[in-house]
Amino acid sequence: MIESLTGQGISVQHALRTLGVSESGYYDWKGRPDSPTTLRRIWLAGEIADVHKASGGTYGALRVTAELRYGRDIRVGHGAVAQIMREIGIKGLPTRRLPRGAKVSKVFSLDPVGRVFRRDRPNELWLTDITEHPTREGKVYCAVVLDVFSRLVVGWSIDSTQTTTLVLNALGMATQRRQDRDGLVIHSDRGVQFTSWAFSQNVRDAGIAPSMGAVGSAYDKALVS
Repeated sequence: MIESLTGQGISVQHALRTLGVSESGYYDWKGRPDSPTTLRRIWLAGEIADVHKASGGTYGALRVTAELRYGRDIRVGHGAVAQIMREIGIKGLPTRRLPRGAKVSKVFSLDPVGRVFRRDRPNELWLTDITEHPTREGKVYCAVVLDVFSRLVVGWSIDSTQTTTLVLNALGMATQRRQDRDGLVIHSDRGVQFTSWAFSQNVRDAGIAPSMGAVGSAYDKALVS
């Protein structure tokens, strides 16, 4: 409020007298560092704005929260995300409601592989998945990218959590090692890491065509194991 008044040409002393605030108290407050809670909220606002912008301004609070949690491993509640989005003036596109009684047809995800996993040359089809491994210090998760022609692991990543970063690192290693990706398809299940905006965008940026089977398909997973 005081900064708003001084921005209109009113002196600090006059603004303080008008609001009944002591000069020493005002400068003490102004020089006080922000609390950790305030700093985290400012940082969260930046992350939220970044996710919202990356979605083309379409994501609402629910999808922003999911991308923060599974794509960036940021633990934050939906309520906090919604409140921050309101404060910084961003919102997702509204979902169109269907008329009452309307029937919703089934939506089929793109699956050009169709469980035909044999290929005649390298870099035609990659498979990617996450496997869990128990250790003495707890579970670790390994994401791999496998070329089905040679059965060679072309990219991998290990971490203690199953986040989108885990699969992004494996994909990044694979694309760095295999530059010839003309006509390449990458096949995964519909786990949240593979359906995240970040993974989908990185696949598109690499010029790779996505393919998705059923969630946790035993046949698909057996080829990667």
